[in-house]
Amino acid sequence: MSTSKDIFKICLGNNIRKHRFKMGLTVEQLALNVGLTYSQVSRIELGKISTSAYTIYILSQTLNVSPDSLFEIVVKSK
Repeated sequence: MSTSKDIFKICLGNNIRKHRFKMGLTVEQLALNVGLTYSQVSRIELGKISTSAYTIYILSQTLNVSPDSLFEIVVKSK
């Protein structure tokens, strides 16, 4: 059974992936641009791990979106 934390991480990851696709970036390219490993970005997108507010900020800057836009799906699903 999924907890609200699990659902939150999955929604956040899906939104990051959606914006990455819009930018035409691979996981590897996004990881290089934000200073993370491929594995870290992949696990964030899959909702396997939580990440810091600063990492979310850096991801949003790299994806050219506002940080709050990465939470749109999460907020709407409440």
